[in-house]
Amino acid sequence: MSKITPEKLGERLQTDDDDLLVVDIRHQEAFDDWHVPGCINVDVYDELTNGPDEAKDGLSDLSEQKEVVTVCDAGIAAETAADVLQEMDYDAKALADGMNGWSRVHRHAPVGVDLDGTLVQVARPGKGCLSHVLIADGEAVVFDPSHYLEEYEAILDEHDAELVGVFDTHAHADHVSGAAEFANRHSVPYYLHPKDALAIDATPVEDGQSIPVGSLDIEVIHTPGHSEGSVSFDIDGAALITGDTLFHESVGRVELGVEAGIEDSDAEQNAATLYESLQRLLDRPDNALVLPAHDPGSPEPPVTATLAEVKERNEDLGRDREAFVQELASDIPDHPPNFERVKRTNVGQESVPADELAELELGPNNCAAE
Repeated sequence: MSKITPEKLGERLQTDDDDLLVVDIRHQEAFDDWHVPGCINVDVYDELTNGPDEAKDGLSDLSEQKEVVTVCDAGIAAETAADVLQEMDYDAKALADGMNGWSRVHRHAPVGVDLDGTLVQVARPGKGCLSHVLIADGEAVVFDPSHYLEEYEAILDEHDAELVGVFDTHAHADHVSGAAEFANRHSVPYYLHPKDALAIDATPVEDGQSIPVGSLDIEVIHTPGHSEGSVSFDIDGAALITGDTLFHESVGRVELGVEAGIEDSDAEQNAATLYESLQRLLDRPDNALVLPAHDPGSPEPPVTATLAEVKERNEDLGRDREAFVQELASDIPDHPPNFERVKRTNVGQESVPADELAELELGPNNCAAE
């Protein structure tokens, strides 16, 4: 069986390889929820299950001039589809581990920002997650890392930097954070607001606190609403790490902590709180780069926008308080898969075995309000 690794597929997609055709063979609903960017959907999953030959009609219209990569959830049905295509004289491979494997892919690139240091954005295109590594004078901190810590270790090695702290902007609901483990591995502080550190050992942060990294200062801005402990970080007035409080074209949703059973509030209260938090961010310099923890597409780093650009693009920021609360509290999108367990894991109330983490996270990111 011919396979292609998720990492290799990611590299080829980065080059806009015109000779590559990615074919998702899952049901239309699963494809619509979450898929590799640029792929097409040919729903032959049932046919492959009933008998591989039954899928040939559905697969017969693919371009014979292109190399085909088949995709499913875990890679098993995709292997069968690739076998069928090879029998039909296609050059076909299966994506190893399917969408589960695609979820592991990370890419990184420097952020062009006016700082006396280096800021690197790490994108996880399969999850829409963004994390950041700040390096100054040989010291480094990491914001919102995934649990695939080797990605961040490689960046530290690349810049010959010593890790001095790890931050989470909040207790995430779509993926399991690697921040506590990363901090423990390097014997450095793990910074998380007490309102989100319900049962986990973390160094508390508070509004207005300043944390140095080399010659730079990180200002803590408590911006609750998406979660009670959500914080944003102002890096020397040049960059705003906004977590899930403020995205480029949306804002954080307000009901996840309530529905996960870890917040004693409701969506209306949280929406009103988030509105006030956003006003604090909007007072920051217009030329500051807004760097959220997620992007709704399949992000190619660096994903950046100035605060002025976000004000122009983000319709949520143009609503008055009443309209904002009504919109966020009434229009609830689909939840991130397994968000209750993920959220409880990130606040320290549940422990998930390492070999179950990938499956727990499998699925789209749905942390934006719309």
